Amino acid sequence: MPKTGSAPAASRSALFVLFGVVFINLVGFGIVVPLLPFYGQTLDAPPWQVALMFSAYSLGQFFAEPFWGRLSDRIGRKPVLLITVIANALGYLMLAFAPNIWLAIGIRLFTGLGAGNISTVQGYVADVTPPEQRAGRMGLIGAAFGLGFIVGPGLGGLLTREDMGTLGYQLPIFVAAGLCVLAAIGIAVLLKESRAKADPAVPRPRFLSGVHDAVANPVVSRVLLVTLIYMAGFSGMESTFGFWTEARYGWGAREVGLSFMAVGIVSTICQGLIAGRLARRFGEARVLAVGCLIFGAGLVGQVLVGRLLPHGDALVPVVMACGAFGMAITMPNISALISRSVDPDRQGAMLGLNMAASSCARIFGPMAAGAIFSGIGHDWPFLIGAALTVPAAVMAINAGRAFRKRQAGLVSAPAE
Repeated sequence: MPKTGSAPAASRSALFVLFGVVFINLVGFGIVVPLLPFYGQTLDAPPWQVALMFSAYSLGQFFAEPFWGRLSDRIGRKPVLLITVIANALGYLMLAFAPNIWLAIGIRLFTGLGAGNISTVQGYVADVTPPEQRAGRMGLIGAAFGLGFIVGPGLGGLLTREDMGTLGYQLPIFVAAGLCVLAAIGIAVLLKESRAKADPAVPRPRFLSGVHDAVANPVVSRVLLVTLIYMAGFSGMESTFGFWTEARYGWGAREVGLSFMAVGIVSTICQGLIAGRLARRFGEARVLAVGCLIFGAGLVGQVLVGRLLPHGDALVPVVMACGAFGMAITMPNISALISRSVDPDRQGAMLGLNMAASSCARIFGPMAAGAIFSGIGHDWPFLIGAALTVPAAVMAINAGRAFRKRQAGLVSAPAE
């Protein structure tokens, strides 16, 4: 069970440390992601193999998130966070010296296994936060993600030397590894455990054993579908954005990094200051649905400015930032709905399943988007991603109805 005697000041202190750790970790992640398509090209990789780098990372997360989330329910959040951040650092170092694309894909798989700690962070927040404040607190952690994406892509773009080939991409990767080491030190020294260890006499649940519980929960089952559908569209855009801007505008890693930096600015402001307020006023599910639709409109807008305006490249970061507003108010409300709909001892496991659903979408989303980009047209990954946000929004509304019925004690089984 979570510790119950902690004072609010201790809770705020823990959140401050988590914010710093997540920020440092996401700076490293943000440095690497925008330059991956161009790094893959230095290894003579075609777009579909670069898409496999994105998918391999998500495949690792798919298996790791439920495992780490479930393990953190048993042994505590701190040791899981420490192990995973160190694994991230090792993954970045190995990536810097990858001699070919296939080994790079394998390394990204390993790094994804270490990166599957988001549910553990969210579980820590749920441990120390009252239910009615969770959307706001999840938003603060989301703001750390967004702030990391402000600094990370911009820093990666500034450190990258495209004229030096593969060597020109190694320096930002080294910086990412160093930041993970710094985050590990912060966890070891500053973060206190939020949970007591589970009773060893209690049988350990099997891998993905929470799937049955998730399907039986009328709120969690719907939210998992929202995550699956929404993230498939987002990951498809993310993995092909570099190729899209290169084909349409002749952009390189620097311009792509700065565009993601604009996304990070909006995400930080929205998740830190706006998402929680909107959730308290309108409810998590309604905000989640609207966020999905805003993000979809942003994807359509990116295509339209390129087609209709002669200098549409100047507006691409602006339109991306508008879509990022929808993305920013979506993610913390997904986590808040799940954490409010399950028992405290199952929060890590259920949040882990949610991240596994996200990872599953990130496995197949980039692969499908890469094939669509090459086979159908450069704009179609964006347009199909936008279309996917509509059923995601409908499912979010259904999740909200189920949540209100559950809170009122009217249902105990999945609604039809």
